Amino acid sequence: MIEPVSADTLVRPDETTDESTDNDTPKVFHYVKKDKIAESAVMGTHVVALCGEVFPVTRSPKPGSPVCPDCKRIYEMMKK
Repeated sequence: MIEPVSADTLVRPDETTDESTDNDTPKVFHYVKKDKIAESAVMGTHVVALCGEVFPVTRSPKPGSPVCPDCKRIYEMMKK
């Protein structure tokens, strides 16, 4: 279960490794804790997305990138 976190500690997104396409572009990006992104990118540690997906940060999203629907739904519920 995901513990409640304030919306200002989250940033969209980072990708999963098991949902990647043949050209190494992720199908969807996930919402993860902002303070864990740099650590993961530098140290190779794994992050946990709001939906529960666990993966290392390897890419940054571009504007208009597809977002994990589960992460988006959970994030929207947290903002209320």
